[in-house]
Parts: sequence; C-alpha cells; structure tokens
Amino acid sequence: MARNEEKAQSMLYRFREAQAAELGLGTRADRRPRMASACKSLRDCERWRGEILREISRKVSKIQDAGLTDYEVRDLNDEINKLMREKRHWENQIVALGGANYRRNVAMLDDDGKEVPGTKGYKYFGRAKDLPGVRELFQSRKNEEEEENQALAFYKKFMNQGPAYYGDLDEEDGKLLEYERKAEEEDWEEAFLDLREILDLPSDTPTPKIPRPDAATHATSSDSQNQSAASSKRKAASEDVDMDTSGDDTKKVKTVVAAKGTPAVEPSSAAEMSRMHAQAAAAYIPFLDVEHLLPPKLPTHSEMEGVLLTLRKKALVDEYFGDAS
Repeated sequence: MARNEEKAQSMLYRFREAQAAELGLGTRADRRPRMASACKSLRDCERWRGEILREISRKVSKIQDAGLTDYEVRDLNDEINKLMREKRHWENQIVALGGANYRRNVAMLDDDGKEVPGTKGYKYFGRAKDLPGVRELFQSRKNEEEEENQALAFYKKFMNQGPAYYGDLDEEDGKLLEYERKAEEEDWEEAFLDLREILDLPSDTPTPKIPRPDAATHATSSDSQNQSAASSKRKAASEDVDMDTSGDDTKKVKTVVAAKGTPAVEPSSAAEMSRMHAQAAAAYIPFLDVEHLLPPKLPTHSEMEGVLLTLRKKALVDEYFGDAS
C-alpha cells in the first residue's frame, strides 16, 4: 500500500484538491476564517474575498433553476445574503489594511433608469423575486414610487419660480397701483354715503378726500430728518471741542456753541406732555395708574459713566487689596 506522501503526489489527489479549492471546500488547515478581523494579511483578505465572490456567483446561477422548490429558493437566497454580508466584512478589513476600496454603493437601475426596489438591505435574487409575498412587496413599492413621482411632477411646476410668480413685478407697469387707487376711492365714497345716512347729514355734503401722504410731506419729513442729523453732528462736534480744550478756553467755546446751536426741547415740557398722554390713557384704563403708563426713565450718559467708574474702582480695590469685608 502506498504511503500518504505518495498519495498526496498522485494526479487524482491534486485534481480533487484543486476542485475543492474552486468550490470553496478547502482542507481544515486552509479554511476561511470566521472573522475577517482575525486576518492580518492583505493578500489573504483578497484571496478570501475572491473565494466568496465565486461562491455568490455559483449560488446566483443555481437559484435560477426552475426545478427548485420554494423552500430551496428561500434557503439559497438566505445563503447569498449571508455571503454578501461576509464579503462586506472582508472589504472593510481590506480597507483597514490599506488595500483597495471595493465598497461601491452603485444603485441597480431598471430599463427606465429608476432604482430597482429591494437592492438595499436584504436582497432577492432570481426566482426569489417570484416567491409568494415577495411579488406583492415589489408591487407595493413600485406603486409607492409611482405615486411619489406623480406628486413630484404635480408640484414641480411650482418650484424654481421667478419673482413674477410671487407678485414682485406686478407694480412695475403701474396698472395695478391705478386699479387699487380707483377701488380705494370707490370704497371710501360708499363708506361716506353710509356714514352720511347714519348721521343724517345734508345730501349736498361734499365727500372728503382720502388723506394721502403728499410729496411735500415727504420733503418736510426728510428735511426734519436732515436737520436732526445735522444737529446731532453739531452736538458731537461741540462735545469734542469741549473735551479737547481746557481752562478758560473751554468756557468760551461752550458759550459760543450754545449761542450758535439750535434751541433744544426742554425736558420739563417733554415730561409734562408724556404725563398728559398717560393721564388721558389712564382715564380709559381704570385699573392702571399714571405711573404705569409713563415711559421708563433712562439713565443719562453721566450717570452711566459714574456707575462704570464705581465698578472699575471696586474691581481694582478687590484685585490689589482683596475683599475688604
């Protein structure tokens, strides 16, 4: 009887080994590791990934057989998905070892260019798509996609619209403003006729005009704004001059600026006006006092400077001498 070493060198034994390696049925010493992270060789990882790809290809071809029962088709589909997960683990290990990145997430498309349902997560291959329950799943997903496409097509005409869609260009030609002015005058006249009947006014009472802001009003408001800005500038300039000068010159500059400056509103008159408005409002609101309706009293610039100076002094004292208390 031939020894084991002689058996291993025989042609039939080597042929069986090559056939087993091609089918993924290697010897116990050359079996694929259960965990991809246990393999630290990039070459071995590439080898085991190629072996898994061959097994997936062989099982995908086998699942197309029409003579398989539904149970066999389900088992084959489960085995293919298990091999797909294992292949992903080996690809992650290859990337971790510095190899090529095989993790390409390419979407599977049909003839219409739409993504095929069931291509993410658990996948179905070959006859597994025609199994009872799976066919309805694909049909429901297809119906949902068709409904989403119809809704998108309906709302697509409202998307990416220009300023004319939102009415931003309606007042450029002036027609809309003229139409609104005429409608406003008609409503004003109808309201005045109703009011004249209610108050029993004579019929020859002329209809008053609608109070509209005129160009003169705009001009006066702009002039008043300009004057206020100019007065604030002059006031700032006078303050700068007061700070720069010293001694008797400061008194002279102050008197000159006060003579040339515009007359300011007295604070007493402003306070009286605000109190009068508060009293008039309190007459209609009995549960509020006049003091509640007066505007809040804000601290002046000098008072704020005094408070800040006190806080700085206190901080310096605490820093150098500690807390006196």
